[in-house]
Amino acid sequence: MPSSVPSFAELLGQCERSAVHLELRDSYASPDRFEAWKRGERINWETREAWWYPFHQMISDAVARGVTVRRARVVSEPVSEYIRWEHYVTHANIAAGEEVRWLPRRRATSIPLPGNDFWLFDGALLRVHHFSGDGVVVEDEITADPQTVKLCSTAFEAVWERAIPHHLYQI
Repeated sequence: MPSSVPSFAELLGQCERSAVHLELRDSYASPDRFEAWKRGERINWETREAWWYPFHQMISDAVARGVTVRRARVVSEPVSEYIRWEHYVTHANIAAGEEVRWLPRRRATSIPLPGNDFWLFDGALLRVHHFSGDGVVVEDEITADPQTVKLCSTAFEAVWERAIPHHLYQI
């Protein structure tokens, strides 16, 4: 059955001011790149073609249009192997123009957090990710419900305020 949820590319393409992403999991389904990293393979950051994906181009294009793109990750410490890998590949997100911060989960106790990862576009439209226990996206949901948007926006900003900028976060 086809999804009625607009694609990420469509939502980011329509975005005018801001796109924020909150990640709350310590692992997601293992992409091939993670498996390669676990085997010791590393990215040649000087050869952009080796790591620049369509996602990075979408982010770069949005930033060039004046959209601020921020990502905050709430992580358990010591971090999982997956988070070690995410920290490593975040170089690509930064190169594309994202701002990325990390919040140790122990510093998030007093923040009311939503139960799911999400993207919030222009402070008004949420794309909520629903994952299986194994970290596979089961479905995405779109909502503009004002209470849900407010909860997610407030949670993101609280995480962002406490979080550590990527270049300062040591794992």
